[in-house]
Amino acid sequence: MSRLRRMAAPLALVVGGGLLAVAPAAEAAPVACDTTSTAYTYVVTYQPGTRASAVDKELAAKCGTKVAYYGEIGVAIASSRNADFQQKIGVYRAYSGGKDVASAGAARSSLGAVRTLEDTQSVAAEGDLSAQQWDMKAIHAPEANKKYQGSRSVTVGVLDSGIDATHPALKAAISPSESAGCITGAPDLSPASWAPTTSDHGTHVAGTIAGKDPAAGFTGIAPGVRLASVKVVNDDGYIFPESAVCGFVWAAKHGFPVTNNSYYIDPGMFFCSKEPGDAAAYEAVRRAITYSTHHGVLNVSAAGNSGFDTTTQTTDPNRPHPVDKTCGILPKAIDGVVTVSSVGYAGTKSSFSNYGSIDVTAPGGDFAQTPPAGAGPSCPLSSTVFGGLYGSKCGTSMASPHAAGVAALLASRFRGIPPQLLSRFLTGEADPVSCPTTEATCTGPARDNSYYGHGLVNALDAVH
Repeated sequence: MSRLRRMAAPLALVVGGGLLAVAPAAEAAPVACDTTSTAYTYVVTYQPGTRASAVDKELAAKCGTKVAYYGEIGVAIASSRNADFQQKIGVYRAYSGGKDVASAGAARSSLGAVRTLEDTQSVAAEGDLSAQQWDMKAIHAPEANKKYQGSRSVTVGVLDSGIDATHPALKAAISPSESAGCITGAPDLSPASWAPTTSDHGTHVAGTIAGKDPAAGFTGIAPGVRLASVKVVNDDGYIFPESAVCGFVWAAKHGFPVTNNSYYIDPGMFFCSKEPGDAAAYEAVRRAITYSTHHGVLNVSAAGNSGFDTTTQTTDPNRPHPVDKTCGILPKAIDGVVTVSSVGYAGTKSSFSNYGSIDVTAPGGDFAQTPPAGAGPSCPLSSTVFGGLYGSKCGTSMASPHAAGVAALLASRFRGIPPQLLSRFLTGEADPVSCPTTEATCTGPARDNSYYGHGLVNALDAVH
Protein backbone atom coordinates (compact mmCIF):
# COMPACT_ATOMS: atom_id res chain seq x y z
CA MET A 1 0.00 0.00 0.00
CA SER A 2 1.43 3.39 -0.94
CA ARG A 3 1.84 6.00 1.73
CA LEU A 4 0.02 9.32 1.26
CA ARG A 5 1.72 12.55 2.26
CA ARG A 6 -0.45 15.54 3.04
CA MET A 7 0.45 18.40 0.70
CA ALA A 8 -0.47 22.07 0.74
CA ALA A 9 -3.46 22.81 -1.47
CA PRO A 10 -2.59 24.34 -4.86
CA LEU A 11 -3.25 28.05 -5.31
CA ALA A 12 -5.12 29.52 -8.25
CA LEU A 13 -5.35 33.04 -9.66
CA VAL A 14 -8.13 34.51 -11.84
CA VAL A 15 -6.60 35.81 -15.09
CA GLY A 16 -8.83 37.22 -17.84
CA GLY A 17 -11.87 35.33 -16.65
CA GLY A 18 -10.01 32.00 -16.46
CA LEU A 19 -8.03 30.11 -13.82
CA LEU A 20 -4.26 29.94 -13.81
CA ALA A 21 -2.82 27.14 -11.70
CA VAL A 22 0.07 28.06 -9.41
CA ALA A 23 2.56 25.63 -7.88
CA PRO A 24 1.76 24.39 -4.33
CA ALA A 25 3.05 26.57 -1.47
CA ALA A 26 6.29 25.28 -0.04
CA GLU A 27 6.19 23.91 3.50
CA ALA A 28 8.03 26.01 6.09
CA ALA A 29 11.59 24.84 6.61
CA PRO A 30 12.36 23.52 10.08
CA VAL A 31 14.09 25.96 12.41
CA ALA A 32 17.84 25.49 12.49
CA CYS A 33 18.86 25.45 16.14
CA ASP A 34 22.31 26.31 17.44
CA THR A 35 24.11 23.14 18.50
CA THR A 36 27.53 24.50 19.39
CA SER A 37 27.20 27.64 21.51
CA THR A 38 27.11 27.65 25.32
CA ALA A 39 23.83 26.38 26.75
CA TYR A 40 22.07 28.56 29.32
CA THR A 41 19.25 27.69 31.67
CA TYR A 42 16.02 29.70 31.68
CA VAL A 43 12.87 29.96 33.73
CA VAL A 44 9.85 30.03 31.40
CA THR A 45 6.34 30.86 32.57
CA TYR A 46 3.11 29.21 31.37
CA GLN A 47 -0.46 29.22 32.50
CA PRO A 48 -0.56 26.98 35.60
CA GLY A 49 -1.85 23.57 34.63
CA THR A 50 -0.50 23.71 31.05
CA ARG A 51 0.14 20.15 29.91
CA ALA A 52 3.74 18.98 29.78
CA SER A 53 3.31 17.88 26.16
CA ALA A 54 2.41 21.45 25.16
CA VAL A 55 5.47 22.73 26.99
CA ASP A 56 7.70 20.19 25.26
CA LYS A 57 6.27 21.15 21.88
CA GLU A 58 6.83 24.88 22.30
CA LEU A 59 10.32 24.51 23.71
CA ALA A 60 11.38 22.18 20.89
CA ALA A 61 9.94 24.53 18.27
CA LYS A 62 11.94 27.42 19.73
CA CYS A 63 15.23 25.61 20.17
CA GLY A 64 14.96 24.71 23.83
CA THR A 65 14.87 21.51 25.84
CA LYS A 66 13.00 20.90 29.07
CA VAL A 67 15.04 20.43 32.25
CA ALA A 68 12.05 20.37 34.59
CA TYR A 69 8.42 21.41 34.56
CA TYR A 70 6.41 22.42 37.60
CA GLY A 71 2.92 22.20 36.19
CA GLU A 72 1.23 23.21 39.44
CA ILE A 73 2.67 26.70 39.09
CA GLY A 74 3.20 26.79 35.32
CA VAL A 75 6.97 27.21 35.44
CA ALA A 76 9.35 25.32 33.16
CA ILE A 77 13.11 25.16 33.46
CA ALA A 78 14.59 25.03 29.98
CA SER A 79 18.02 24.89 28.40
CA SER A 80 18.97 26.45 25.08
CA ARG A 81 22.09 27.27 23.09
CA ASN A 82 20.28 29.82 20.93
CA ALA A 83 21.17 33.43 21.68
CA ASP A 84 17.62 34.45 20.70
CA PHE A 85 15.77 31.84 22.79
CA GLN A 86 14.35 34.47 25.16
CA GLN A 87 13.07 36.48 22.20
CA LYS A 88 11.53 33.37 20.66
CA ILE A 89 9.65 32.56 23.85
CA GLY A 90 8.90 36.16 24.78
CA VAL A 91 10.98 38.56 26.86
CA TYR A 92 8.30 38.74 29.55
CA ARG A 93 8.07 34.94 29.80
CA ALA A 94 11.69 33.78 29.84
CA TYR A 95 14.82 34.73 31.77
CA SER A 96 18.32 33.35 32.28
CA GLY A 97 20.44 34.57 35.17
CA GLY A 98 23.42 32.64 33.85
CA LYS A 99 23.21 34.33 30.46
CA ASP A 100 22.85 37.72 32.13
CA VAL A 101 26.02 37.12 34.12
CA ALA A 102 27.94 35.93 31.07
CA SER A 103 26.70 38.83 28.92
CA ALA A 104 27.64 41.43 31.51
CA GLY A 105 30.92 39.76 32.39
CA ALA A 106 29.78 40.10 35.99
CA ALA A 107 31.57 38.27 38.74
CA ARG A 108 29.50 38.91 41.84
CA SER A 109 27.29 36.71 43.92
CA SER A 110 24.93 37.21 46.79
CA LEU A 111 27.04 34.88 48.95
CA GLY A 112 30.11 36.76 47.80
CA ALA A 113 28.62 39.88 49.33
CA VAL A 114 28.23 37.98 52.59
CA ARG A 115 31.81 36.71 52.49
CA THR A 116 33.17 40.24 52.71
CA LEU A 117 31.56 40.45 56.16
CA GLU A 118 32.61 37.07 57.47
CA ASP A 119 34.95 36.70 60.41
CA THR A 120 36.87 33.70 59.08
CA GLN A 121 38.71 32.79 62.27
CA SER A 122 38.10 29.18 63.32
CA VAL A 123 38.44 27.51 66.67
CA ALA A 124 39.09 23.83 67.22
CA ALA A 125 36.19 21.73 68.45
CA GLU A 126 37.70 21.37 71.90
CA GLY A 127 36.50 22.41 75.33
CA ASP A 128 33.17 24.06 76.03
CA LEU A 129 32.11 26.44 73.26
CA SER A 130 28.84 27.39 74.93
CA ALA A 131 30.50 30.35 76.68
CA GLN A 132 31.27 31.83 73.26
CA GLN A 133 27.70 31.59 71.97
CA TRP A 134 26.57 35.08 72.96
CA ASP A 135 24.05 34.98 70.12
CA MET A 136 22.22 32.07 71.72
CA LYS A 137 22.14 33.80 75.08
CA ALA A 138 20.70 36.93 73.44
CA ILE A 139 17.60 35.03 72.33
CA HIS A 140 17.39 32.80 75.43
CA ALA A 141 18.12 29.62 73.52
CA PRO A 142 20.00 27.84 76.36
CA GLU A 143 16.99 28.22 78.67
CA ALA A 144 14.68 27.08 75.87
CA ASN A 145 16.85 23.99 75.25
CA LYS A 146 16.34 22.91 78.85
CA LYS A 147 12.60 22.91 78.36
CA TYR A 148 12.17 21.71 74.78
CA GLN A 149 14.51 21.07 71.84
CA GLY A 150 11.99 20.58 69.06
CA SER A 151 10.41 17.57 67.35
CA ARG A 152 12.01 15.02 65.04
CA SER A 153 8.82 15.17 63.00
CA VAL A 154 9.70 18.74 61.98
CA THR A 155 12.18 19.27 59.15
CA VAL A 156 13.67 22.66 58.37
CA GLY A 157 14.70 23.11 54.76
CA VAL A 158 18.04 24.91 54.49
CA LEU A 159 18.12 26.44 51.01
CA ASP A 160 21.79 27.25 50.76
CA SER A 161 25.21 25.95 49.64
CA GLY A 162 24.74 22.46 51.09
CA ILE A 163 25.20 20.94 54.54
CA ASP A 164 28.12 18.79 55.64
CA ALA A 165 26.34 15.65 56.86
CA THR A 166 29.52 14.38 58.56
CA HIS A 167 30.01 17.36 60.86
CA PRO A 168 29.71 16.21 64.50
CA ALA A 169 27.15 18.93 65.24
CA LEU A 170 24.94 17.98 62.29
CA LYS A 171 25.22 14.29 61.51
CA ALA A 172 22.31 13.42 63.81
CA ALA A 173 20.09 16.15 62.39
CA ILE A 174 20.49 15.77 58.63
CA SER A 175 17.71 13.99 56.74
CA PRO A 176 19.22 12.54 53.53
CA SER A 177 15.88 11.34 52.20
CA GLU A 178 14.51 14.89 52.28
CA SER A 179 17.62 16.56 50.85
CA ALA A 180 18.19 17.49 47.21
CA GLY A 181 20.42 19.42 44.89
CA CYS A 182 18.52 22.10 42.96
CA ILE A 183 21.36 23.78 41.06
CA THR A 184 20.03 22.78 37.62
CA GLY A 185 16.44 23.64 38.47
CA ALA A 186 15.51 19.96 38.70
CA PRO A 187 15.83 18.09 42.02
CA ASP A 188 18.73 15.65 42.28
CA LEU A 189 18.58 13.26 45.23
CA SER A 190 22.15 12.00 45.08
CA PRO A 191 24.15 12.90 48.22
CA ALA A 192 26.83 14.56 46.12
CA SER A 193 24.26 16.99 44.71
CA TRP A 194 23.34 18.47 48.09
CA ALA A 195 26.75 18.29 49.79
CA PRO A 196 28.83 21.49 50.07
CA THR A 197 31.67 21.97 47.62
CA THR A 198 33.08 25.49 47.54
CA SER A 199 31.26 27.08 50.50
CA ASP A 200 30.66 26.27 54.17
CA HIS A 201 27.91 28.91 54.35
CA GLY A 202 25.03 26.40 54.47
CA THR A 203 26.76 24.30 57.12
CA HIS A 204 27.20 27.36 59.34
CA VAL A 205 23.52 28.28 58.90
CA ALA A 206 22.43 24.70 59.65
CA GLY A 207 24.43 24.59 62.90
CA THR A 208 22.68 27.70 64.19
CA ILE A 209 19.27 26.15 63.55
CA ALA A 210 19.73 22.61 64.85
CA GLY A 211 23.36 21.77 65.58
CA LYS A 212 24.38 19.82 68.67
CA ASP A 213 27.85 18.61 69.67
CA PRO A 214 28.08 17.76 73.41
CA ALA A 215 31.81 17.09 73.15
CA ALA A 216 32.41 20.65 72.00
CA GLY A 217 29.69 22.25 74.10
CA PHE A 218 27.99 23.60 70.99
CA THR A 219 24.19 23.71 70.72
CA GLY A 220 21.89 25.35 68.18
CA ILE A 221 18.40 26.70 68.76
CA ALA A 222 16.29 23.63 67.98
CA PRO A 223 18.59 20.57 68.12
CA GLY A 224 15.63 18.22 68.24
CA VAL A 225 14.42 18.99 64.71
CA ARG A 226 15.62 17.56 61.41
CA LEU A 227 17.44 19.42 58.64
CA ALA A 228 17.12 19.01 54.88
CA SER A 229 19.98 20.23 52.72
CA VAL A 230 18.45 21.87 49.64
CA LYS A 231 21.38 23.12 47.62
CA VAL A 232 20.57 26.21 45.56
CA VAL A 233 24.01 27.85 45.44
CA ASN A 234 26.29 26.86 42.58
CA ASP A 235 30.07 26.56 42.80
CA ASP A 236 30.50 30.18 41.67
CA GLY A 237 28.31 31.35 44.53
CA TYR A 238 25.24 32.25 42.45
CA ILE A 239 21.62 31.53 43.30
CA PHE A 240 19.69 31.74 40.04
CA PRO A 241 15.87 31.81 39.78
CA GLU A 242 15.60 28.22 38.53
CA SER A 243 17.41 26.90 41.61
CA ALA A 244 15.18 28.85 43.97
CA VAL A 245 12.02 27.68 42.18
CA CYS A 246 13.18 24.08 42.52
CA GLY A 247 13.98 24.62 46.22
CA PHE A 248 10.65 26.16 47.17
CA VAL A 249 8.63 23.55 45.29
CA TRP A 250 10.72 20.80 46.91
CA ALA A 251 9.99 22.27 50.34
CA ALA A 252 6.27 22.34 49.58
CA LYS A 253 6.12 18.78 48.32
CA HIS A 254 8.06 17.45 51.31
CA GLY A 255 6.06 19.27 53.96
CA PHE A 256 8.79 21.38 55.53
CA PRO A 257 7.04 23.73 57.96
CA VAL A 258 10.01 26.14 57.83
CA THR A 259 12.74 27.03 55.34
CA ASN A 260 15.73 29.31 55.82
CA ASN A 261 16.90 31.48 52.93
CA SER A 262 20.14 33.32 53.70
CA TYR A 263 20.63 34.78 50.23
CA TYR A 264 19.06 36.90 47.54
CA ILE A 265 18.50 35.71 44.01
CA ASP A 266 21.12 36.58 41.41
CA PRO A 267 22.42 38.28 39.43
CA GLY A 268 20.55 41.47 40.26
CA MET A 269 19.76 42.53 43.79
CA PHE A 270 16.36 43.84 42.65
CA PHE A 271 14.05 42.17 40.15
CA CYS A 272 11.33 44.34 38.61
CA SER A 273 7.99 42.69 37.96
CA LYS A 274 7.19 44.80 34.87
CA GLU A 275 10.54 44.75 33.09
CA PRO A 276 11.54 42.34 30.26
CA GLY A 277 13.35 39.29 31.60
CA ASP A 278 12.96 40.39 35.20
CA ALA A 279 9.20 39.87 34.92
CA ALA A 280 9.63 36.16 34.19
CA ALA A 281 12.11 35.65 37.04
CA TYR A 282 9.96 37.58 39.50
CA GLU A 283 6.80 35.72 38.54
CA ALA A 284 8.42 32.28 38.57
CA VAL A 285 9.85 32.82 42.06
CA ARG A 286 6.64 34.44 43.30
CA ARG A 287 4.60 31.45 42.16
CA ALA A 288 7.00 28.97 43.76
CA ILE A 289 6.99 30.80 47.10
CA THR A 290 3.22 31.24 47.06
CA TYR A 291 2.82 27.54 46.25
CA SER A 292 5.03 26.62 49.21
CA THR A 293 3.09 28.94 51.53
CA HIS A 294 -0.19 27.38 50.42
CA HIS A 295 1.30 23.98 51.25
CA GLY A 296 2.20 24.90 54.82
CA VAL A 297 5.73 26.33 54.52
CA LEU A 298 6.90 29.43 56.39
CA ASN A 299 9.85 30.87 54.48
CA VAL A 300 12.35 32.92 56.50
CA SER A 301 14.79 35.21 54.67
CA ALA A 302 17.78 37.43 55.35
CA ALA A 303 17.23 41.16 54.87
CA GLY A 304 20.56 41.69 53.06
CA ASN A 305 23.90 43.28 53.86
CA SER A 306 23.94 46.54 51.89
CA GLY A 307 23.07 48.78 54.83
CA PHE A 308 20.26 50.63 53.06
CA ASP A 309 16.50 51.10 53.34
CA THR A 310 15.10 48.67 50.81
CA THR A 311 11.82 50.59 50.59
CA THR A 312 13.44 53.81 49.32
CA GLN A 313 16.20 52.40 47.12
CA THR A 314 16.07 53.80 43.57
CA THR A 315 18.93 51.92 41.91
CA ASP A 316 20.20 48.35 41.85
CA PRO A 317 23.81 48.25 43.07
CA ASN A 318 24.51 45.05 41.10
CA ARG A 319 22.83 45.79 37.80
CA PRO A 320 22.54 49.47 36.86
CA HIS A 321 18.80 49.94 36.38
CA PRO A 322 16.12 52.06 38.08
CA VAL A 323 14.25 50.58 41.03
CA ASP A 324 10.68 51.50 41.92
CA LYS A 325 7.75 50.00 43.83
CA THR A 326 7.37 47.25 41.22
CA CYS A 327 10.84 45.92 42.08
CA GLY A 328 11.98 43.82 45.00
CA ILE A 329 14.79 41.75 46.47
CA LEU A 330 13.90 38.08 46.09
CA PRO A 331 12.82 36.07 47.98
CA LYS A 332 12.06 38.53 50.78
CA ALA A 333 9.88 40.81 48.62
CA ILE A 334 7.21 38.14 48.21
CA ASP A 335 4.17 38.17 50.48
CA GLY A 336 4.35 35.73 53.37
CA VAL A 337 8.16 35.63 53.63
CA VAL A 338 9.52 36.60 57.06
CA THR A 339 12.35 39.11 56.66
CA VAL A 340 15.09 39.23 59.30
CA SER A 341 17.49 42.09 60.05
CA SER A 342 20.70 41.71 62.04
CA VAL A 343 21.89 42.97 65.43
CA GLY A 344 25.34 42.75 66.99
CA TYR A 345 26.48 41.90 70.51
CA ALA A 346 25.19 45.22 71.91
CA GLY A 347 21.73 44.49 70.57
CA THR A 348 21.62 47.33 68.05
CA LYS A 349 21.34 47.08 64.28
CA SER A 350 24.44 45.75 62.57
CA SER A 351 26.10 48.42 60.45
CA PHE A 352 25.68 46.33 57.30
CA SER A 353 22.07 45.24 57.83
CA ASN A 354 19.38 46.35 55.40
CA TYR A 355 16.27 47.83 56.94
CA GLY A 356 12.92 49.31 55.94
CA SER A 357 10.59 46.33 55.59
CA ILE A 358 11.51 44.05 58.50
CA ASP A 359 9.48 41.46 60.41
CA VAL A 360 11.91 40.50 63.19
CA THR A 361 15.56 40.87 64.09
CA ALA A 362 18.16 38.36 65.35
CA PRO A 363 21.89 38.14 66.10
CA GLY A 364 24.05 38.43 62.99
CA GLY A 365 27.10 40.08 64.52
CA ASP A 366 28.92 43.34 63.91
CA PHE A 367 32.66 43.98 64.06
CA ALA A 368 31.94 47.32 65.73
CA GLN A 369 30.09 45.61 68.60
CA THR A 370 32.83 43.64 70.34
CA PRO A 371 31.94 41.16 73.10
CA PRO A 372 34.02 41.15 76.28
CA ALA A 373 36.89 38.69 76.60
CA GLY A 374 35.71 35.10 76.76
CA ALA A 375 32.22 35.83 75.39
CA GLY A 376 33.14 34.83 71.86
CA PRO A 377 33.95 36.57 68.58
CA SER A 378 32.01 39.54 67.19
CA CYS A 379 30.26 37.26 64.72
CA PRO A 380 28.06 34.29 65.69
CA LEU A 381 29.86 30.99 66.19
CA SER A 382 28.66 27.88 64.38
CA SER A 383 29.78 24.76 62.54
CA THR A 384 32.02 24.93 59.49
CA VAL A 385 32.55 22.27 56.86
CA PHE A 386 36.27 21.76 57.17
CA GLY A 387 37.40 19.05 59.57
CA GLY A 388 34.44 19.27 61.91
CA LEU A 389 35.60 22.62 63.27
CA TYR A 390 33.73 25.76 64.30
CA GLY A 391 34.03 29.32 63.08
CA SER A 392 32.29 32.67 63.13
CA LYS A 393 30.55 34.61 60.37
CA CYS A 394 28.74 37.94 60.31
CA GLY A 395 25.76 38.89 58.18
CA THR A 396 22.00 38.88 57.95
CA SER A 397 22.68 35.37 56.64
CA MET A 398 23.50 34.48 60.24
CA ALA A 399 20.51 36.36 61.68
CA SER A 400 17.95 34.58 59.50
CA PRO A 401 18.64 31.04 60.83
CA HIS A 402 18.18 32.29 64.38
CA ALA A 403 14.64 33.26 63.43
CA ALA A 404 14.15 30.02 61.50
CA GLY A 405 15.30 28.03 64.53
CA VAL A 406 12.76 29.75 66.78
CA ALA A 407 10.09 29.16 64.13
CA ALA A 408 11.06 25.46 64.17
CA LEU A 409 10.45 25.32 67.93
CA LEU A 410 7.02 26.87 67.41
CA ALA A 411 6.25 24.48 64.55
CA SER A 412 7.25 21.59 66.82
CA ARG A 413 4.87 22.70 69.55
CA PHE A 414 1.99 23.42 67.21
CA ARG A 415 2.12 20.66 64.61
CA GLY A 416 0.35 21.50 61.38
CA ILE A 417 -0.01 25.16 62.22
CA PRO A 418 -0.53 27.25 59.04
CA PRO A 419 2.43 29.47 58.10
CA GLN A 420 0.43 32.66 58.53
CA LEU A 421 -0.27 31.80 62.16
CA LEU A 422 3.26 30.55 62.71
CA SER A 423 4.52 33.92 61.48
CA ARG A 424 2.17 35.71 63.90
CA PHE A 425 3.49 33.64 66.80
CA LEU A 426 7.08 34.33 65.81
CA THR A 427 6.56 38.09 65.57
CA GLY A 428 4.16 38.29 68.50
CA GLU A 429 6.58 36.63 70.92
CA ALA A 430 9.58 38.70 69.85
CA ASP A 431 11.04 41.14 72.39
CA PRO A 432 10.35 44.75 71.27
CA VAL A 433 13.42 46.81 70.39
CA SER A 434 12.99 50.59 70.24
CA CYS A 435 14.61 52.81 67.67
CA PRO A 436 17.83 54.45 68.90
CA THR A 437 17.21 58.13 69.54
CA THR A 438 20.32 58.95 67.53
CA GLU A 439 19.15 57.12 64.39
CA ALA A 440 16.83 59.23 62.25
CA THR A 441 16.49 56.45 59.68
CA CYS A 442 14.84 54.17 62.23
CA THR A 443 11.13 54.93 62.22
CA GLY A 444 8.15 53.40 63.98
CA PRO A 445 7.24 52.17 67.47
CA ALA A 446 9.10 49.53 69.46
CA ARG A 447 6.63 46.87 68.35
CA ASP A 448 7.02 47.55 64.64
CA ASN A 449 9.84 49.69 63.30
CA SER A 450 12.06 49.89 60.25
CA TYR A 451 15.20 48.53 61.98
CA TYR A 452 13.93 45.68 64.13
CA GLY A 453 10.40 44.95 62.93
CA HIS A 454 8.40 43.41 65.78
CA GLY A 455 11.56 42.81 67.81
CA LEU A 456 14.27 40.31 68.71
CA VAL A 457 13.19 36.67 68.38
CA ASN A 458 12.84 34.82 71.68
CA ALA A 459 13.39 31.04 71.84
CA LEU A 460 12.27 30.72 75.46
CA ASP A 461 8.90 32.33 74.79
CA ALA A 462 8.49 29.96 71.85
CA VAL A 463 8.58 26.90 74.12
CA HIS A 464 6.44 28.22 76.97
